[in-house]
Amino acid sequence: MTARTIVITGASDGIGASAARTLARAGERIVVVGRSAEKTQAVATEIGGDFFVSDFADLSQVRALAAQLKAKYPRIDVLVNNAGGIMGKRELTVDGHEKTFQVNHLAPFLLTNELIDVLTASGATVINTSSAANAFGRVDIDDLDSAGSYSTNRAYGTAKLENILFTTELHHRFHGAGISTAAFHPGGVATNFAAESSSWFRFAYKTFIKRFMLTPEQGADTLVWLASTKPGQDWVSGAYYAKRALANANSQAYDAELARKLWERSEEMVSSDLDKIDRQG
Repeated sequence: MTARTIVITGASDGIGASAARTLARAGERIVVVGRSAEKTQAVATEIGGDFFVSDFADLSQVRALAAQLKAKYPRIDVLVNNAGGIMGKRELTVDGHEKTFQVNHLAPFLLTNELIDVLTASGATVINTSSAANAFGRVDIDDLDSAGSYSTNRAYGTAKLENILFTTELHHRFHGAGISTAAFHPGGVATNFAAESSSWFRFAYKTFIKRFMLTPEQGADTLVWLASTKPGQDWVSGAYYAKRALANANSQAYDAELARKLWERSEEMVSSDLDKIDRQG
């Protein structure tokens, strides 16, 4: 059987790196994407995969990544949007968006849409890493950049809720064209995802709570399961999973109108960013 091409973002560490190792051992062709060139290359070298470096706090780098992927891989069987994390105080990116929102939602939204032709032609699976933290998120469609009010934990929870909304709307728009989608909660995993945060999450991860948390290998289990099994047979496209089973999410996650509006507003945001670049050029 020909190896499938699986692109995993946020794969230089944590559950992304663990999933890359497991899937590579199963004979898949893994493309490792990360922010740190040194760490990303190290994982790719270890598993014999390709690697690309991209900082999702800069949308021009996301577009460049998409162009590189399209140029090298005429077929992408699985795209795992795993890059993300909890940030500190409210900070705007070079694109003018709140950093938590951009890194966790807007960048993977852009990457997926930039690759949409390859993904549809490949009949691809798109897997989005969410979190049970979506429970304390709240999407305000008129303030996606949290200009009105901001807290580190709520911003992260909202971004993880947006991951689920993106998953359902991607299914709605492109399942008929061959794409299957899933979002999942990896569990409380001892990784470095809160490294930039000043919230209680970071201190919890650095102290005694860490010893009771899942290993990256355990946290990657549902991701690997989704990537290795068949949508429509082993799992339902467009849904949210935890521990290989359908899971309950924030009530907003089931609002189809909100999912549509989030998609359209996100589209406007990345389009306006392109307009800015064109005007500057």
